[in-house]
Amino acid sequence: MTDDQSSIDPRPRSWIDKIAQVFSDEPTDKKSLLELLRNAEQDQVLDADALGIIEGALQVSSMQVRDIMIPRSQVVTVPADLTLSDIVELVTKASHSRFPVVGENVDNVMGILLAKDLLPLLLTDSQDRFDIKDLVRPATFVPESKRLNVLLKEFRETRQHMAIVIDEYGSVCGAVTIEDVLEQIVGEIEDEFDVDDDSYIKKFDETNYIVKALTPLDEFNDYFGTEFSDQEFTTLGGLILQQFGRIPERSESVILGSLQVTVLNADSRQIKLLKVNTNTLLDSDSGSQSPA
Repeated sequence: MTDDQSSIDPRPRSWIDKIAQVFSDEPTDKKSLLELLRNAEQDQVLDADALGIIEGALQVSSMQVRDIMIPRSQVVTVPADLTLSDIVELVTKASHSRFPVVGENVDNVMGILLAKDLLPLLLTDSQDRFDIKDLVRPATFVPESKRLNVLLKEFRETRQHMAIVIDEYGSVCGAVTIEDVLEQIVGEIEDEFDVDDDSYIKKFDETNYIVKALTPLDEFNDYFGTEFSDQEFTTLGGLILQQFGRIPERSESVILGSLQVTVLNADSRQIKLLKVNTNTLLDSDSGSQSPA
């Protein structure tokens, strides 16, 4: 068989053959590897989702905990001296599954409280004998400079889902969860508080709604029957920023007319997700905050 004949193969190439062809040039660095992968996606060897996950995995190896951690000021903590009823109220409002338990200040982290560990206590008459030290689980502490791929490996090995982030002086500077790391790889992981990409507002129950901060004010007004002006701000997030005069933290609330708006998700740069309660009388004694 001649060389020309051997190069002619009427059989369609399998996906393994296609991938082998992609890597036949043996990329020598991350940039050339990504270029090959993107070419493979254009040639339909990889789909867009698979390419996104690979790119995310490569990015994680060069990122540090400080890049994705929840800042100290936004971490919802449980003071160790709270009563069981106060803790249940705090946990219910925050809607998280894990909480750092702190002593006299945030730097004194005693452990991690899992919200589900409170359920057995609510079904018994053990409130008088309640001691939060019996419920807290050991906390994991990581430096803010730790690589995300190393942290993810440690999360898997120890079966931990949250770590307390400390700076070079040993002070608490934030917290990070396994979900925060995974979202860097696979994209945002939606939960019951997330709103679909093609909508701005999601009804949660009879009086509560989950609303994106990017919701146009005219659409917000149409939905809730309000009349907020969109001359100065075009989004709900802009209106909330005006009310606070700063970037609010998670769980902070403000009253807008007949509505109570609570911050569900925000970082140091912007508000992302809000809860709108249409029954302000119901929550009037729940500790809603006025903007500073």
